[in-house]
Amino acid sequence: MSKPTGPTGTDAEADAAAKKPALKPRRAPKAPFDPRPVLRRLGHRPGVYRMLGENDEILYVGKSRDLKKRVSSYFRGVPRPGKTGFMVNLIRGIEVTVTRSEAEALVLENTLIKRHKPRFNVLLKDDKSFPYIRLDTAHAYPRLSFYRGTRRASGRLFGPYPNVPAVRATLRDLQRLFRIRPCEDSYFAHRSRPCLQYQIERCSAPCVGLISEEDYARDLDHAIRFLEGRGNEIRAELRRRMDEAAGRLAFEEAARYRDQIGRLAAIQESAVGGEGGAVDADALALHEEGGLFCVAAMFIRGGRILGSRSWFPRAAPGTESAEVLGAFVAQHYLGGSPPAEILTAQPLEDEELLSRALSEQVSRQVAVRHRVRAPRSRWLEMAMENARQSLELKIAGTAGFTAQFEALGEALGLDAPPRRIECFDISHTGGEATVASCVVFVTEGPLKSDYRRFNISGIAAGDDYAAMRQSLLRRYSRLKRGEAPLPDVLLIDGGAGQLAEAVAVLNELQIEGIELVAVAKGPTRRPGLERLFLAGQPTPLILPRNSGALHLVQQVRDEAHRFAIAGHRQRRARSRKTSPLEGIEGLGPKRRRALLSELGGMQGVMSAGTDDLARVQGIGRDLAQRIYDALHPAE
Repeated sequence: MSKPTGPTGTDAEADAAAKKPALKPRRAPKAPFDPRPVLRRLGHRPGVYRMLGENDEILYVGKSRDLKKRVSSYFRGVPRPGKTGFMVNLIRGIEVTVTRSEAEALVLENTLIKRHKPRFNVLLKDDKSFPYIRLDTAHAYPRLSFYRGTRRASGRLFGPYPNVPAVRATLRDLQRLFRIRPCEDSYFAHRSRPCLQYQIERCSAPCVGLISEEDYARDLDHAIRFLEGRGNEIRAELRRRMDEAAGRLAFEEAARYRDQIGRLAAIQESAVGGEGGAVDADALALHEEGGLFCVAAMFIRGGRILGSRSWFPRAAPGTESAEVLGAFVAQHYLGGSPPAEILTAQPLEDEELLSRALSEQVSRQVAVRHRVRAPRSRWLEMAMENARQSLELKIAGTAGFTAQFEALGEALGLDAPPRRIECFDISHTGGEATVASCVVFVTEGPLKSDYRRFNISGIAAGDDYAAMRQSLLRRYSRLKRGEAPLPDVLLIDGGAGQLAEAVAVLNELQIEGIELVAVAKGPTRRPGLERLFLAGQPTPLILPRNSGALHLVQQVRDEAHRFAIAGHRQRRARSRKTSPLEGIEGLGPKRRRALLSELGGMQGVMSAGTDDLARVQGIGRDLAQRIYDALHPAE
């Protein structure tokens, strides 16, 4: 019998090898990037270059007036130390864009950095818009109002201002000085008599014709010159008008000009740093510690310091301070609205280029410079101290509430973290002794000196909506007059009904720029299930239980609740310690003692009729009737 034929030994090995899974070929390491072919083709033109890493990741975006020289400098000579040397080792490609000028390259560089956020560039995380004051020029009686948004809006914009409180303070000064209307056009069109603003001398009531269009235009011109920092011109003109009125023996008119001059002088004297003349400038300083950077800015408008703000840019380790500050100026102002002067505490590599690019952008002269004299040097000193202090607080972690305020600003979608929060709560027992509380929190914690309580009266017992309305009206009518700063966030303990009352009150008082939030307990009233009702949003916001924003809301709400309950208990205790006989006319201490002694205490007085009361010595028939009516009002 013949043996079956089969594969030879070599064929069998081949078949076995074919049945095994094929091994992946070992990936050969990538050869180091050779920049020579790219450098040979680069010309001596201005433009933007992009360093690319693995998978075409953009590592760095830079600009230069000479692309060939700048890009070649990365690969010339010995390996460079620090972040530049580390980045060069990761480069796998280079892309360039040629521009007509270095100023165009600067603008393109800034755009690409904001779009791609390369890890080796300095990144400014806070790119929020700033608030402005807007003049509505389309109306016969223009208004000045708070504005934040695109700069293509109709009318004229003044600013930018460092924050919302600075805008509010300026608008309040303008109303006090020149009585420019603050109301919306819809409110203006339907008035038949002057509103509260006229009564408190914050508006000249053009809605009902109490001022002519010419006189209103003159006051508006003064307000515009005040915003432009020309306060001395206004005072000189007011003095001339006062003298003319006195010459005509119009002493009441002269007295009004005199008072206006006094108010303007007081505002100018109270302005910090007002010795700089009609200057619009930002003073910038940078402080570095432990690889962290802080840029602080002092905002000067019309020679007045309106406030300050700090940023914490992200930069790769080893980045020089001058590079961080230069990148901040480019990212912050290109595409925005720079002031006439940008002052820096240290020289920047591209001062002239930045000045030229910003001037071309806004079609007016913008100067970026660091060599300055007083008072500009003093502004820079303040900015340097603010930068140092802000970074120390961030590193030390002493600003415990700051992180929670930032988290709340992000949760509510605000352009900037709030700086002041107020919260209202109502407390009563079956409608008795109703008390409303108002507590105030700032980034340093509760501001107990600004806490307020309101004893509610003249409403139906247990009507929480009416109590909330009364307390808000009393509180914000006073704040409207400038007794205290307005909050950035207003919390209301309640639901959508309480929120609607708060919205109605602020609309009635013509107060803008406050974020309204009603805090309602969850279905089981357990902490962590709170629902936040926001004005203008149909569905409530529910924050995670571990959210810093929720913890802050709970703490503020609980403090308002505690403060309201304490005030209610005090008021209720006082009312219960007071005898109902004390409020009766004609019933003094001696007669009260006789009444209680004769009838065996208050219970006997309550059960006595008018005849019984009249038999007590010193109590006549008329007084007896008054006592009986006061103790038995339902009858």
